[in-house]
Amino acid sequence: MSRPATRSKNKRQRQVDDGAGTTEIWRKIHETGVVTDDDMNQLYMIWKPICSGCRVNTKDNPNCFCALVPPPNGTRKSGLWQKMSGILDNLGPDPTKDLRASATSPAGLTNLGATCYANSILQCLYMNIPFREGIFSVEPDVLQQQPVLNQLARLFVQLHISKKSVVDSFPFVKTLELDNGVQQDSHEFLTLLLSLLERCLSHSKVPKARTIVQDLFRGSVSHVTTCSQCGRDSEASSKMEDFYELELNVKGLKSLDESLDDYLTVEELHGDNQYFCECCKTRVDATRSIKLRTLPDVLNFQLKRCVFLPETTTRKKITSAFSFPSTLDMRHRLSEPSQSKSIYDLSAVLIHKGTTVNSGHYVAHIKDENTGQWWEFDDELVTKLGCHPFGDKSSNSTTKNARIADSNGNGLDATHSQSSLVETFSSSDAYMLMYNLKHTKNVGNTGGVVSGANHKDREGDVVAKDSFPLLSHLFDEIQNFNASYADECEQYTHRKELELSCITERRQEVRSVLVEAPVQPLEQPFYWISSDWLRQWADNIKPTTLDNTSIQCSHGKVPVSKVTSMKRLSDKAWNKLSSKYGGGPALSHGECCRDCLIEGAHTVVSADTYRDRRESMKQLARDILDGNCPDGKYYISRPWLQQWWKRKVLDAPSEADAGPTASISCPHGQLMPEQAAGAKRVLVPESFWLFLYEDAVSVKPDDPFGCPTFPVDSRQCSQCSNELSEVACLEDSLRLVKQRQRQNHEKLLLAKSMPLSLNCKYFLVPSSWISKWKSYMSPSVKNSDKPETLDGIINSLMCEKHSRLVERPPELVFRRGAIIQRESSAGGLTIISETDWKCFCEEWGGNETKGISAVIENICDSENNLTGSCPETPICEDQLSDKVNNDSETGQLVIKTCPEVCESCIGERKSCELMQKLNYCNENICVILVRGKEVPRSILEASKGSVETDRRVSKRSRKSKNGSSISLKVSASTSLYQLKMMIWESFGVVKENQILQKGDRTIDIDDECATLADVNIFAGDQIIVRDSEIHENRDIADEICDEKMEVQHTEGGFRGTLLTADVTSQVV
Repeated sequence: MSRPATRSKNKRQRQVDDGAGTTEIWRKIHETGVVTDDDMNQLYMIWKPICSGCRVNTKDNPNCFCALVPPPNGTRKSGLWQKMSGILDNLGPDPTKDLRASATSPAGLTNLGATCYANSILQCLYMNIPFREGIFSVEPDVLQQQPVLNQLARLFVQLHISKKSVVDSFPFVKTLELDNGVQQDSHEFLTLLLSLLERCLSHSKVPKARTIVQDLFRGSVSHVTTCSQCGRDSEASSKMEDFYELELNVKGLKSLDESLDDYLTVEELHGDNQYFCECCKTRVDATRSIKLRTLPDVLNFQLKRCVFLPETTTRKKITSAFSFPSTLDMRHRLSEPSQSKSIYDLSAVLIHKGTTVNSGHYVAHIKDENTGQWWEFDDELVTKLGCHPFGDKSSNSTTKNARIADSNGNGLDATHSQSSLVETFSSSDAYMLMYNLKHTKNVGNTGGVVSGANHKDREGDVVAKDSFPLLSHLFDEIQNFNASYADECEQYTHRKELELSCITERRQEVRSVLVEAPVQPLEQPFYWISSDWLRQWADNIKPTTLDNTSIQCSHGKVPVSKVTSMKRLSDKAWNKLSSKYGGGPALSHGECCRDCLIEGAHTVVSADTYRDRRESMKQLARDILDGNCPDGKYYISRPWLQQWWKRKVLDAPSEADAGPTASISCPHGQLMPEQAAGAKRVLVPESFWLFLYEDAVSVKPDDPFGCPTFPVDSRQCSQCSNELSEVACLEDSLRLVKQRQRQNHEKLLLAKSMPLSLNCKYFLVPSSWISKWKSYMSPSVKNSDKPETLDGIINSLMCEKHSRLVERPPELVFRRGAIIQRESSAGGLTIISETDWKCFCEEWGGNETKGISAVIENICDSENNLTGSCPETPICEDQLSDKVNNDSETGQLVIKTCPEVCESCIGERKSCELMQKLNYCNENICVILVRGKEVPRSILEASKGSVETDRRVSKRSRKSKNGSSISLKVSASTSLYQLKMMIWESFGVVKENQILQKGDRTIDIDDECATLADVNIFAGDQIIVRDSEIHENRDIADEICDEKMEVQHTEGGFRGTLLTADVTSQVV
């Protein structure tokens, strides 16, 4: 049962014209010269019905207006019907996208590459109202003297009153000379920045600004050591040290209270750690602890999530959950009771996202002191979180514990006690906590207590210039920028509205005109319109002037040849288009060109006649090529005729029909000898020749030599015949010479192993020359290069300094009781017989007396030991114990050459080759991962050799029965460490488990800084890798991060920036 044809069941069936009927109309017009209205309706396809629902616009139906516009909800890639977003993109970037939502919505900061650590700290400082007001109160002359302070004030003013939702941080980062491509530690940045600002602000005469850093962030501690015998404190215990943040341990601790207990814990000093008491005058047991003396208004806690692992000498991030309260009571933490309340509110949480120490991303969750709302600051993106630092919760009035968690493992616990609601938040990525001292005299919008004693509420969209009178110049500058930006937004909005209005009107116009465009078949009046213009009018936003010239003939009317390039348009639709877009000309239903119809009828009839005639000639051509046409009278090219027969039958001759005799015509204008290349010919009848000649002349009428005629009695060109005879004679002579040489050197040519005898004279010839000679002698190889003369080849084997041989003779082996030379693919020399040498000298211009002779001798071990130095050259390193003859003694086979081998020159050349071998760069080596304890013999043998360095090698990993292999790009200076990292990345074997092997040799070097050249790994080598499976597998990303950490440590963090210019960090 055959499958049903379903490929075209859903397609609209295309209406096929009655070809026979159309042909009859053309023939009738050609014969009578009369064109009726019915003929025009048929030829101009006016009779066809109006299309509806076509997927494409049909060219062979002038009444089809389908697919000129997309469906109601459809779009196109360009033009009038593309998506509105694409049209608006042509207006340029939309400035309103950067508009801040409201004056109470904070602005973000641009990330310049890896500056998220700086952006998060800057947002924390700006959102602190007392600190912001302190910066705003700095005198203008101080700002001019302190560039960092000036840029910070400018940045804060922009964050405060700019209408843009994102502020560019580049000027501030550039002033600090920070490398925006290197990730840094946010805690270190904050410490150095506060120290730098403290120094810069010391030049201010405004008290509020001069000591703002100390007033907000500085506290004091003392390290107290107490003697266990006398109970007295050490003298150093009374000294107080300043701190700007407290560094708390996180490892093994679950909450901020536990970390503070760990920070303030009492340490016992005994044994080797005993303390020398000045009062007791001896070493005694003692206790040591840290005492909090005073606390700042802004209490910063640095959570030490980075720990050092001694066993791996690497750093690791602790990602365990850590809880901290929304309200922190520090009264019981102070060493002395204080009358003031030391209760703090959580104001900011700095978060480090990522699993490794030296990578990741910083974001800040900060509380707005005016509204009590929390915001997430992620560089340019600022998101409102609600009343909690990690997002709003449904209810916090229940007595049960509630928890809200985000995608980063952050969350909150809510516990309702009898007196108040205590909230505890939890995070696995919190890196720094900021608490503000609670003041009871300021109440926020939400009715709660607001942190900060000296702040000014900012409500509405207008910010008073009096908010920072000393920075009026910055205020005016930013306000001018805001005005310019607002004007830019207004202009863009106006242009956007105009563009959308224009697009909407154009789309409505196109759809309305196309609805009125169709005309019923045979209905009049109507107008012809160019399909190309109609299509671009329906697609373009701004159409051009109406243009019908492309469908107009030379008589000023509509030719039938353009029927597939035009449409029938209703009178109403034409008037709309003509009145709005002008142009023309107007081609109505009566403008069909009768003259073009008569000419077209003649062309159609002529084409039919030519087609019929050529079809008959095509059958005749087949008979000629098959040799079934004996009455030939003219020569034409046989290859040309074969191509002519294969070509498709057209309505008229083409350029390919020219030159039927071009390839059989010689340069002298005569018949080319048939022995010449490409000059095969065939005889054709006179009628066929006249047909071909007529086509050739019609295609190239101006070429007098385009189609020369060669009757059957034409003679071949004598000059070309003589030249061909000379070439044939030379080829016959060369063929005889090669045949004679093949007979003289039959065994050598067949590459048969020639058995060698002791004490017989042989000669040495370069193996490369022998290979070239064999290729030249082979009858199957055409156009091979001719070998060089022997004199030049032999001279190239001699050194200029000593006139000795600079190539060692080949090695000898025993095989089936005979001595033969070892085959080598690396070139070298080949041993030939004396007869072969003499024949070569006669054939290839050699001098018999200048040849390199060789004699094979068997030297006994005892004789070798007695001889101090001998001119013989040992060939085989192994002592060959096989006997050539039954009575021969065991000894060592050597080849004695004349002239002798020049060991000094060979040594120099080998040294140069070794140096070139050691200086490779960006070459391939093959690395094979072997599963199991033993290396297969096939892989071991392949590893001993090498591959061609210029061979293209695949970089993809290939799997085989015994393991996988891959090609790696390395250089001689590549270290073993780098190679092991490449292998780790390719095969997943950690570098500590890799056992590298080259052939039988294991590469066992402890120094991973050693280069591949140091361990004799060259380009093209095959390296075997085995997995010892001793060490535990780990992610290569950890190794790479540790490597980057070491590089960054070498670079010194913020060294070279203004943050470390004469600034000392004060950290407790």
